[in-house]
Amino acid sequence: MRRFGPASVRALPGWAVWVTPGLLTLVVTLAGIGHAQPWRDELATWSAATRPLSDLARMTRTIDAATGPYYLLMHGWTAIAGTSPTALRLPSALAMAVAAALTARLGAVLVGRRAGLLAGLLFAVLPVTSRYGQEARPYALATLLAVLATLLLVEALRRPTWRRWAGYAAAVAALGLLHLVALTLLAAHAVVVLLTAAHGPAGVVDPPGQSRAQMPDASRPRRRHLWRSTQPRDRARVEHHGCHDAPQTPTAFHSATRSNAGGTPRVSPHPGSREHGTDAPEAEPQNVTGEAREALAGWLLALVPAVVLVTPLALVARGQRGRQLDWVDPARLPDLAALPGALAQSGVVGGFVLALAALGVARLGRRALLPAAAVLLPVLLMFAAGTMVPLWVTRYLVFTVPFACVLAGAALAAARVTPAPARTPATATPAEATPAEPAPAGATPAEPAPAEATPAEPARTATPAAAGRTAAPTEAEQGPTSPRGRVAAGIAVVVLAGLLGLPDQVALRRTHEWPRSAPVDYAGAAGTIRAGQGPGDAIVYSPRDGWLFPDLGMAYHLGSRLPRDVLVVRDQRQDASLWAVECDDPARCLAGVNRVWLVVTGRRADPLAAVPGAKGDALRAGYTVRQVWPRPGITVALLVR
Repeated sequence: MRRFGPASVRALPGWAVWVTPGLLTLVVTLAGIGHAQPWRDELATWSAATRPLSDLARMTRTIDAATGPYYLLMHGWTAIAGTSPTALRLPSALAMAVAAALTARLGAVLVGRRAGLLAGLLFAVLPVTSRYGQEARPYALATLLAVLATLLLVEALRRPTWRRWAGYAAAVAALGLLHLVALTLLAAHAVVVLLTAAHGPAGVVDPPGQSRAQMPDASRPRRRHLWRSTQPRDRARVEHHGCHDAPQTPTAFHSATRSNAGGTPRVSPHPGSREHGTDAPEAEPQNVTGEAREALAGWLLALVPAVVLVTPLALVARGQRGRQLDWVDPARLPDLAALPGALAQSGVVGGFVLALAALGVARLGRRALLPAAAVLLPVLLMFAAGTMVPLWVTRYLVFTVPFACVLAGAALAAARVTPAPARTPATATPAEATPAEPAPAGATPAEPAPAEATPAEPARTATPAAAGRTAAPTEAEQGPTSPRGRVAAGIAVVVLAGLLGLPDQVALRRTHEWPRSAPVDYAGAAGTIRAGQGPGDAIVYSPRDGWLFPDLGMAYHLGSRLPRDVLVVRDQRQDASLWAVECDDPARCLAGVNRVWLVVTGRRADPLAAVPGAKGDALRAGYTVRQVWPRPGITVALLVR
């Protein structure tokens, strides 16, 4: 039998593998969560989420329909938690913590516990995790739902039931409502489902190195129908050793592919099948095909709610694309090359994770299909679309990062297998297992060989402890180092990744702008106005129709102390948009105002000269500049008659 490592990750309880990365992510994202002031996208979230529901609904018919469900969610949240930077960002921090836990769980399911733990820890220390875990936008929630939907898909393909498909359907529908671009993940899901339907789940979503009977729930028979079980729920299958009077052993001890050789014939689990010693062909391939077809049908049915709910939203958002994304340039090949660094929020860390992910693909082989497709297909689809329509925005692809971490975790887990020294049956203990024969080069890894009974021991009864250890997922002893050493080495690499990203971690807590060399200090400008404000003062902004939102920034930081917006005839709520509408005759609207606070985007030595059109003419004709306060990305000037 195969011997467990003394300090293997298998010794950890299952929940610790995913709870540890989740808690670490929560600690990292909560650190300094309120330090960076809300940037322009977060100001848009604040503006939309704090409107009455009727005004919010009207706004989504004009602009930002794709983000409307998130604004609705934040409307309820801000009513409870308030609108401070920490309160606005807390849902994203919690979502990223859950995403890290699910990433570890997905890695454990697809590769093994050690790989899952390292994948979750790597995700926790990436700058991108903190960046979008500290932003009041839907990307963290979309990341959570992308990993959750993929994990539920794996479970549904392994053991299809209506509950698993219903959970998957709900996750996909929620993913589409919160982030339309994230539905490109369904391309990867489609590839996996089709391959499973064609060849069965073996090598696609089944646990590595395990047969069906060795899966954690092997004591429960597989459901042969999508909606109901045709067998007793909790009855374990057993094998008879040689004759009917021999002790019985749960089939979790035996490979699903073992032959009838050695005096231990296989017993069919299906009623009406032939008993011991027959040479009749088994019906397993036919059953696998039937289950695969049911899985394909279940997946297609699970997409129906998403289609029904998301299609109207997508049609409205498509009509708003020209106004919503008019600032986006067409995608070019250099953009694709720069994606890892831009997505990771650090060029060095992005390249580091990409290299680890590539190594993980090489180590996993065909088992890398799902996480690799979940990274590559959304990127390629979005890039292809971005060359034709303005769509290429790197933060839209944040949901692919956990899958890259799963591949990197597989590389960190050091997947090379070295069999443990064999022990004779006379000295073997129930807690040990006979090592499997090494597979020839290039061959598909075989199922673990069963422990055959010897003539001296025709039927050794397994102890409960042995049954538990044998049925549990195993990770073979690998290489010259112990499991403790491999985990320590993997954690050391994770720490290295964290250290490489430390300068970016510090920088993103100062500003969320990208590039970070061009921050906009809304809070500093608001503080200047608050300190020098007098009765009857008015405020004027320039420009008023851009994406920097100087008016929203001043309104957020000044609140009730905001000077009168003298040029506005219809504010953002009344216009059902993110921009206010100003009067056509600025000189008339400025009549009787003696002091005006002028807020201009950018650092301006002469802010009055930077105001264009009739508004600039009216200000220059009636006012002089008393004082100018340049701040990063924004300038405040006090004008007097």
